[in-house]
Amino acid sequence: MSKNNNYQWIGKSWDQVDGMAKAKGETVYADDLFLPRMLYAKMLRSPHPHARIKKIDLTKALQRPGVIAALTGKDVPIPFGILPVSQDEEALCVEKVRMIGDPVAAVAAIDEETAEAALEDIVVEYELLPSILSIEDGLKELKELDLVAPDVPADAQIHAYADSGNIHKQVALEFGDTDAGFAEADHVREELYYYEGNTHLPMEQHASVAQHGADGRVTLWSSTQTPHYVHRALAKVLEMPSSQIRVIATPVGGGFGGKTDPFQHEIVVCKLAMMTGRPVKITLTREEVFYTHRGRHPVLMWVKAGMKSDGSITALHFRNFLDGGAYGSYGVASTFYTGALQTVTYPIANYKFEAMRVFTNKAPCGPKRGHGTPQPRFALEVMLDKFAEDLKLDPAELRLRHLMPDNSLSVNHLTVTTNGLGECLRKVTEASGFQQRRTESPPGKGLGLGCGSYLSGAGLPIYWNKMPHSGVQIKIDRGGGVTVFCGSTDIGQGSNSVLAGIVAEELGIHLQQVIVVTSDTDLTPVDLGSYSSRVTLMTGNAAIAAARPLREQILSAAAEVLKIPAEELTIRNAKVGQLNGHGEPVSFVDAVQWAEAKFGTLGSVGSYTPPRRGGKFKGAGVGPSPNYSYSACVAEVTCDPESGLYKVDKLWLAHDIGQAINEKLVIGQVEGGAYMGLSEAMMEEQVYRTGKSASSGGKGPAGLHKIP
Repeated sequence: MSKNNNYQWIGKSWDQVDGMAKAKGETVYADDLFLPRMLYAKMLRSPHPHARIKKIDLTKALQRPGVIAALTGKDVPIPFGILPVSQDEEALCVEKVRMIGDPVAAVAAIDEETAEAALEDIVVEYELLPSILSIEDGLKELKELDLVAPDVPADAQIHAYADSGNIHKQVALEFGDTDAGFAEADHVREELYYYEGNTHLPMEQHASVAQHGADGRVTLWSSTQTPHYVHRALAKVLEMPSSQIRVIATPVGGGFGGKTDPFQHEIVVCKLAMMTGRPVKITLTREEVFYTHRGRHPVLMWVKAGMKSDGSITALHFRNFLDGGAYGSYGVASTFYTGALQTVTYPIANYKFEAMRVFTNKAPCGPKRGHGTPQPRFALEVMLDKFAEDLKLDPAELRLRHLMPDNSLSVNHLTVTTNGLGECLRKVTEASGFQQRRTESPPGKGLGLGCGSYLSGAGLPIYWNKMPHSGVQIKIDRGGGVTVFCGSTDIGQGSNSVLAGIVAEELGIHLQQVIVVTSDTDLTPVDLGSYSSRVTLMTGNAAIAAARPLREQILSAAAEVLKIPAEELTIRNAKVGQLNGHGEPVSFVDAVQWAEAKFGTLGSVGSYTPPRRGGKFKGAGVGPSPNYSYSACVAEVTCDPESGLYKVDKLWLAHDIGQAINEKLVIGQVEGGAYMGLSEAMMEEQVYRTGKSASSGGKGPAGLHKIP
C-alpha cells in the first residue's frame, strides 16, 4: 500500500461512514422494510430434480382465508438471465423444473404463516425425467475426453439451447504453438485436479419488497449487488418501460457474488404487487438461499505444463470441465474465466485452453468471489510447487524469476500495466522466514506458498456498448454539505466510505460533510454493479471526475473575492487558504456561497469508461481489465502424518493494490479474503444427495471459533 502524507484522508484509517448505524442496529435492510397494507409472499418449490409440469391447481390455496393472490409461470412466462446469451430462467417454471428448489407457484397473503400454509394447498402434477447430477453424467457418450458432442436423449436434456446434449458451453483456444512448447521443455508434467463447489453464505438472506403505485409505476427494494441489471430484467419480464420501474438496492449484508444476478423472487413480488395493488415482501429462508446459490463451480481440471530447467514455462494446456448446475447464470463467462487469467501472472509463450460447462440438475453455479479463476489458479500453483521440487528450486525463487513484466501483453492479448507480485513475494517470504524455515522445520511442520491475481473491474460490460461503466453526480448546498449520488452498492466492503473519502479529499472537506446516496435507479447514475473489485477503481474515478470541476469553481470564486490567483489557493480541513500558509483562511461554506453566486447552483457529473483492450477472437471480452492486482501468501501448517489431521497456525499475506484509500478497510478486505479462502480450502463443499442440497446440514464455512 503506497502512502502519501500530504493527503488529508487517502491512505489513512477511518471508521465506515455507516458503521455506527450498523453497530446500533439502525441500518434498514430489505427484510426490515414494512409498508402499510403489506402482504407476504412465499414460493412453492419443486421436490424433484428434473420433471415436466403436467398441472398446477391453485384453487384450494386461493380459498384459504388470508390469501390475497397466487400465480404460476403462465403469469410471468418471459425468460430472463444475467447474460444475453443465457436467457434461460423463468420467474416461475412454466413447462418443467430443472432442480430441486425450482419455484413453480407463488402466493401472497396477510402474513408469512398464512402464505406458508397456502403452499400446502397447491396441487402440482409432475412427470419425472432422468436426472443429470454430475459432470460425468453431463458428458455422457464423450469418448476419452475428445471434444465430441454427446448423444443425449431428449428427456434427459436440461436445456434445448445447449451447445449439444447437456453441454452448455464449449471453448477451445490456442495461443502460440503448445506442441512446440512442450517439445522445447526439459520437464513436462500432467496432473488431474478437482476443485469442490461451495456457496457464498452471506449473513443476510435475500429479501425484496415491491410496491405498485397509483401512478402505475413499480418500485422494488432488494438486497442486490446489481440494481442496474435487475432493472433491465424487470422491464423485460413485466413488459414495462424501464422508466416505469424503480429499483432501490437496500443495504446489503454481504454478497461475495451471490447477489449479482436478477432473481426469481424479485420478479415474483413485483408481479404480485401489480396483481393486488398492495406492497409485497419476500424473504428467502436459508434453505432457499442454497437453492438460489450461484456459488463456486466444481471444476475437474486436466493440466499439462512444460518447463525449462531454469523454471520458465514453455507451454501450458488446461482442459476444464465445469458443473454449472441447472441454469446459465454467468456460466459462459465463468467458463472463459477458468482459462483467461492464467497468463497475467507468469509469462507463458504457448497456451492452450479447452473447457466445457455442463448443465446438471442442481442449483446453478455462478460468480463466487474470483469468478472462475481460483480453481485453475489452485491447479497451477500446486503444479509449480511440484516443478520446484523436481528441479530442486526454491518455490518462491522459481516464481520470482518468471513474473509478467510491467506494461506487457500476455499471449492471449491481456495488457498487464503493473505487476507487484514480486514485491508481495519478497514481503511474505522475508516476514515468514520462508527460505530458511521451509527446509529446517521439524517433522509435522511446514510452510506453503501461493500466489494469485485478480481483476480490478471487468474491461467490458455484460451488454456491450460504449457508454460509461460508472457515473457519479455531486451537488453542494449553501451550508457546505456535499451529496454524492452513485449507482454502486455497498455490500459490506465499505465502498460508501471509500467514495466519501475520495470526494472529501478532492474538495478538502471533512468526511462528516459528505452524504452518499447509492443504488436508486430514479436518483443515481448507472453503475454496472458491485463485483470484480471494480467499485473503488471505476466509481472512484467517476467521483474524482465529478469533484474536480467543483473544486475549480470554488477556488475560482474565492480567488476573485480574495484578490489572490486561484493557483495559489488550496482547500484543506474545510477552509480555503493560500498554499504558502500566509493570511487568514476562509471557511468552505463562504467559498461555496461565493461560487454559487458566480456560477449558479453547484453540481457536477463524472463518469468512468475503462480503456478498450483485449484481442479480436471469440471470447476476448472475458479477461481484459483496467488493471490486475496480485497477492502472495505463506501459510504455516502443522500436520500429523499418521492421522492426516492438520491445522493452519499462521498466515503472512501481501496484496498489490496500489494506493490504499482507507487502510482499515483494506486490512479488513485482505483478512476477510484469507479467512474465506482458508475455509474453502479446508472444509467447504456443496454436498448433494439425490439432487437435493445437503449443505445446510453438512460442511459449511468456518465459524469464528474455527478461524486460526
